[in-house]
Amino acid sequence: MRWRQFWGVLATIGLISCLTISAHAMPIVHQKSNGLYATSLRRTRHLNDKQVHYVKVPKHYAHAKHPHGVDTLRAIKGRKITFKTKYLLPYPGYHRQAWGNPQSLTRAGRYLYVVYCPTKLKNKGRIVRIDEHKLAKLHATPRQLQKVYTKAANHSKRERVIRRAIKVGPLFVTGHGQSLAYNPRNHHLYMWCDREKAPRVPVNQYGYINRISAKKLRPVHQIRFRLKQGRYAVPGGHVLAFDRAGRAYFWSCPSGHRAYIYQGRITDHRVKFRLTRQILTRGPGTRVQSIGYNPRNHRLYLVADDSIVNLPVKKLAGKGHLTSRQVHWTRFASRREFEGLDFNKKGQAYLLSNHHPEVLVGNRTTW
Repeated sequence: MRWRQFWGVLATIGLISCLTISAHAMPIVHQKSNGLYATSLRRTRHLNDKQVHYVKVPKHYAHAKHPHGVDTLRAIKGRKITFKTKYLLPYPGYHRQAWGNPQSLTRAGRYLYVVYCPTKLKNKGRIVRIDEHKLAKLHATPRQLQKVYTKAANHSKRERVIRRAIKVGPLFVTGHGQSLAYNPRNHHLYMWCDREKAPRVPVNQYGYINRISAKKLRPVHQIRFRLKQGRYAVPGGHVLAFDRAGRAYFWSCPSGHRAYIYQGRITDHRVKFRLTRQILTRGPGTRVQSIGYNPRNHRLYLVADDSIVNLPVKKLAGKGHLTSRQVHWTRFASRREFEGLDFNKKGQAYLLSNHHPEVLVGNRTTW
């Protein structure tokens, strides 16, 4: 009787999804049900966020003004905030690895996680974990962290000690790699595996979500699914964030200047998102670079290069009650590539920038 019950449970699970095991013994769930709640674009409303100015991607990105020192990025329009260098990321990387192209970051407890995707390794990358507590205890300077893997550092006892604050993960299929996020509800790391055949052109119409081991720094579980309902379909997310209740978010800019925001849930067996009812008439800019959630003011931040829009999460619930006045905007003039944005528990913002990679922190917790 017990065996019959056991196989009955397996059969029930099989109706929802099928499970395979990869070559690296990673479970891969093939979700059969659609990952998108029924949403009609006729039932959405366009929010005239006229205070937001759509910022086009620059023809050429600028490099850091002080590649071995402290940079400052000040807002020039909208909500005021100033970012200053906290970490100059190691360059070159461990064993001369290409660490010049960081794509995303997230924080969890004492650790800062950075995803590196070298341009030569198409759709592959690695995660590097930095222990902020150890660096603070050592009073490590940004420059000391930056040169920790240089030849000169091999002869420095202090640099060798700083190396112990860094853990390097293995190469794996990351896709573009701009979506590493920490879910404070279940204490797991997740990221989209949005493989591309060309920049911002997905390989196929499936979405892939990886659960990442915080110790092994590689995927240990994957779900494959379709974000599709009727004729409406989305290839998959490019960025990812979680609020304190464990709800997942991503945004897209499929046509023109408009920004679409999605909210959902991710478990080991099921992914489900819905298009929230408000479509922003003006998104922050050309490139969908990041999304972050601030636990201090419970606002969601949509990041493009030199342009960040933020709005209250609670106003996205149900049919949505978001108004134009509740949408805030911040404009910079750095011409830097904004790769990632995350927040600590106090609401302090961590901004990842490319081209002489560095992590900068904000001087305000609400903005």
